[in-house]
Amino acid sequence: MEMEEGEGSTEEKYDVEIATTASSLGGSGVFHIINDILGFVLYMHQQIPSVLQDMSLDFDGLQTEFTDLEAHLTQPDVKPVVRRKLLSRKREVKHEIKKMQKLMTTISTLRSALQLLIREAPGVQRVVLILGGSPLRPQKAYELFFTHSVDVLRFEGDFSKSKATEALSKKTIRALISTGAGSTSCPGPMRLFILVQAPASLNLPQHFLPKRDFRYNRKFVPLKLRFKCKTQDNETDSLFNSDTNYLIWFQCRHLVNNTQASILAGNRSTLLSAPTPISPVNFICHSTRGRRRRKKMIFKIEDVTVYFPYDNIYPEQYEYMVELKRALDAKGHCLLEMPTGTGKTIALLSLITSYRLSRPDSPIKLVYCTRTVHEMEKTLGELKILHDYQVTHLGAQAKILALGLSSRKNLCVNPKVLAAENRDSVDAACRKRTASWVRALAAENPNVELCDYFESYEKAADNALLPPGVYTLEDLRAFGKNRGWCPYFLARHMVQFANVIVYSYQYLLDPKVAGIISKELQKESVIVFDEAHNIDNVCIEALSVSVRRVTLEGANRNLNKIRQEIDRFKATDAGRLRAEYNRLIEGLALRGDLSGTDQWLANPALPNDILKEAVPGNIRRAEHFVHVLRRLLQYLEGRLDTENVEKESPVSFVSSLNSQAGIEQKTLKFCYDRLHSLMMTLEITDTDEFLPIQTVCDFATLVGTYARGFSIIIEPYDERMPHIPDPILQLSCHDASLAIKPVFDRFQSVVITSGTLSPIDLYPRLLSFNPVVSRSFKMSMTRDCICPMVLTRGSDQLPVSTKFDMRSDPGVVRNYGKLLVEMVSVVPDGVVCFFVSYSYMDGIIATWNETGILKEITQQKLVFFETQDVVETTLALDNYRRACDCGRGAVFFSVARGKVAEGIDFDRHYGRLVVMFGVPFQYTLSKILLARLEYLRDTFQIKEGDFLTFDALRQAAQCVGRVIRSKADYGMMIFADKRYSRHDKRSKLPGWILSHLRDAHLNLSTDMAIHIAREFLRKMAQPYDKTGTMGRKTLLTQEDLEKMAETGVQDMVY
Repeated sequence: MEMEEGEGSTEEKYDVEIATTASSLGGSGVFHIINDILGFVLYMHQQIPSVLQDMSLDFDGLQTEFTDLEAHLTQPDVKPVVRRKLLSRKREVKHEIKKMQKLMTTISTLRSALQLLIREAPGVQRVVLILGGSPLRPQKAYELFFTHSVDVLRFEGDFSKSKATEALSKKTIRALISTGAGSTSCPGPMRLFILVQAPASLNLPQHFLPKRDFRYNRKFVPLKLRFKCKTQDNETDSLFNSDTNYLIWFQCRHLVNNTQASILAGNRSTLLSAPTPISPVNFICHSTRGRRRRKKMIFKIEDVTVYFPYDNIYPEQYEYMVELKRALDAKGHCLLEMPTGTGKTIALLSLITSYRLSRPDSPIKLVYCTRTVHEMEKTLGELKILHDYQVTHLGAQAKILALGLSSRKNLCVNPKVLAAENRDSVDAACRKRTASWVRALAAENPNVELCDYFESYEKAADNALLPPGVYTLEDLRAFGKNRGWCPYFLARHMVQFANVIVYSYQYLLDPKVAGIISKELQKESVIVFDEAHNIDNVCIEALSVSVRRVTLEGANRNLNKIRQEIDRFKATDAGRLRAEYNRLIEGLALRGDLSGTDQWLANPALPNDILKEAVPGNIRRAEHFVHVLRRLLQYLEGRLDTENVEKESPVSFVSSLNSQAGIEQKTLKFCYDRLHSLMMTLEITDTDEFLPIQTVCDFATLVGTYARGFSIIIEPYDERMPHIPDPILQLSCHDASLAIKPVFDRFQSVVITSGTLSPIDLYPRLLSFNPVVSRSFKMSMTRDCICPMVLTRGSDQLPVSTKFDMRSDPGVVRNYGKLLVEMVSVVPDGVVCFFVSYSYMDGIIATWNETGILKEITQQKLVFFETQDVVETTLALDNYRRACDCGRGAVFFSVARGKVAEGIDFDRHYGRLVVMFGVPFQYTLSKILLARLEYLRDTFQIKEGDFLTFDALRQAAQCVGRVIRSKADYGMMIFADKRYSRHDKRSKLPGWILSHLRDAHLNLSTDMAIHIAREFLRKMAQPYDKTGTMGRKTLLTQEDLEKMAETGVQDMVY
């Protein structure tokens, strides 16, 4: 098109030319280039106080300062002189907040206008940014010229910023700086005008107005930038060849006024300060960052410099670190109870990683054990934030390797293996493709299917390593796919090199898994068991085995198949069986020579209890071993054929087995290892099919190894359903200390931590260890955001309880229902209810449905249930959240000791009230529980009542703690059972709950609880002041910590 006067000749000369190899800039590319240059112009010419990426942070800083000032002004002891200064500062900050808010709104609107423009006219060729009093009298001007391919005219995508566009933006900024652009500031207040050349048919009157006569003053020379793509010779002018599509100038209606701030966000040292001079290097550092800048803390705890990735720390976090350091210095074990929602994870990670950095000569390894994969991912996410901060501050010396380790099902990237039904099937499918004999066969037969990922990993050999960094499970899968390596075996290999490992409890406590995964860990490791309130149960389950009739039937089928395989090998490869026999005679340890793919599960007995000698002669030959197992199965089948409950010790059981089946105790001890050796010899890969015989050998090995701490209990039926025959033989471990003792003995420091460890003095007795530190922390709060209540009776004054003799009483069921009906009409959003068992929940809800109570509840909120089916429960939780999100509100019925109670958070509006219907005692007629109580009484002098109450109250605390996940959250907790009013029950609750349980909230009726709920919700509706008032110091700054270090005062104000 013909150029107007002052716009230059047809032979344009450009100050900066930026070339890209892309075939087209695209609409998204054009938008981001304009946006980044816009930020450069405003920032470099000191028209805004910070780069665009950090403006929201500055705005947050101003708001925080304003809140702090208000808090200081409310204090009665402020001197008049200080008060006047604070008031003056408050007015200035308020003014700056308004200016910053207006600026952010303008820039947001301007970006939206540019996006609309590019969608309407994606082939925009020319954009001008002008700083000055008006477009005709510019002080600075930047002309942007774009060359496009035809493809850009069909832009229908989104405006996400690609890596190529980001690189092009950085290149542009550097080029501008090299020309001296932005090195001089503009005198006086300026405005920023944006003009574009677009087709005359453009119709965006709310954002762009035509300006046909635009031209510069002849003496003014703008800075011109040209962006060339690969198809730069394609001209788009010809595409606008109609009369209505000739190009004219449009001026954007949204002007950016000068916002040279007299104060900068967060600057509290001076009341008025001039803008800081800006260097080009500073701009590049600011503008090329991909994530938000944080204020962070660096402080000392004695001789350790702690790096904490947030700008404030809770008092209890600081105290937690101090106690944790004491334990690490003493190289001993500790018990730490930290209230829920107070940043336990980041405090623990910050202290231990900083402790490691402070002792480079003897670095420690952190092994962090979680209960679920979800908790594992959250922990690694926190560690990523911390690691980035430490590397930013310290450089390469702070780099670590941290990774999460889980099962093949969670790490495998082979689609054919993942198609298997469950975890055991996935393990077997992997084994079929990676076992050494399968790979050897594939070398001869190309039709044998292997795993390409594992083969690539094996070819890489010693070069198959992870670079330093923090790797979640998703990161490991992505890295494996990118390199073509198996993420599972790569992660297992890297465990010995990693500085931080995050995995589940079983990898340390279950001997079958720990013997493979964790055997290489060094003594200097620090072991952390997070959410460890149920650790005694995990230990017991790791050493307990149950055998049913279906198990024995499957084991017989396994033996038949093993016998067939033995016969086949005798006919085709008898040498393998002879080689195995000779090896067993010499007593060589097999497992240490196996590759990772050939290893099955390790011996179920603890490492120190495994015999280091040759296998007994009567089971060295394969056929003899199969015969011994046959006799063992026949004996177990006979023991299950009973009509009476039987209980005996392992010694008595082994004696009976020896007299009736002729199997000695030593033979039993070797059953598992002998089975493992035989399956390796027979090259069996279908490990999931052989789980029954593995279970029987687990049982045999454990019963032959341990004489104390176990019981064999045989029950012909479940006492709750006596009419259905379901015999079960259980080897039940009663002593939790057996499984965890190797961990305490092997590693220098073990940390057991959770939000519910009360009473904390019981855990050392249950686990048989002496902690060097045992501490329970309070929760510092600016408001009473927790409202626990004990409801003992209904509105009709009848007592409520789930005691066995009362739970079916119509009055109790009715009062529980009326309580919920009244509460759902008062409490907004989500309500969570926990029952003592599935059977009780099913029964009481069926009664509510018959009496119309459930209908009254559904009139207020939708109702969802936890079931024993994982998929159903997951869908119910998803729909529950949706109901809360849309404002409809919902009630979720769940069960104490269930999956929801242990691992699902109901934070914010998902849980404003939790009701614990009853006291969740274990089934006290259980023979296994009675045997354990007897053992605890005789061995540890723990009374039955004390343990049952302790166990029930920790489950209740775990349930109600689901609704408080941060200090900004709030929720009510109703303990609906008259037994909670007794001191011996109530005192077992964690201190952070008891500290908010007032005397006035005990022994309540339904109508009293409703009144308290209304008052609490009205109070919580007030604005939340996180800085604290009335002398409550709940957020400590770095200055606070430094002052404490100088004065020696370490008491926190709660």
